[in-house]
Amino acid sequence: MGRLTVRLPGTLHEQLRLLAEHEGVSLNQYIVYALTRQVTLAYQVRVVSEEDRHRQEESYGALLEQLEVATTSQVRQALEEREEGEDATGLSSEVVARLRARVSEAQSG
Repeated sequence: MGRLTVRLPGTLHEQLRLLAEHEGVSLNQYIVYALTRQVTLAYQVRVVSEEDRHRQEESYGALLEQLEVATTSQVRQALEEREEGEDATGLSSEVVARLRARVSEAQSG
């Protein structure tokens, strides 16, 4: 567990102390709770409208089309730099295998 020393204005310190007291927890526990809550707000799942979903699918499709016109050296470089791990949607192990086969064909042809 990490340790952090923070200088707070007196009024903020008092507000936090009162909030912690109201919740029946220590000031430290309350500050950890408040910081955790603030940080996790950015990671909340939100509903995407059908229109936004469609627009994202079109953007993704356009990106995939651009990948289809990549040069052999660009594909080879991307495959060499690709980190092994869980495959992203649309870049399954079968797709990677096909790309590698296309690079090999282009190099030998």
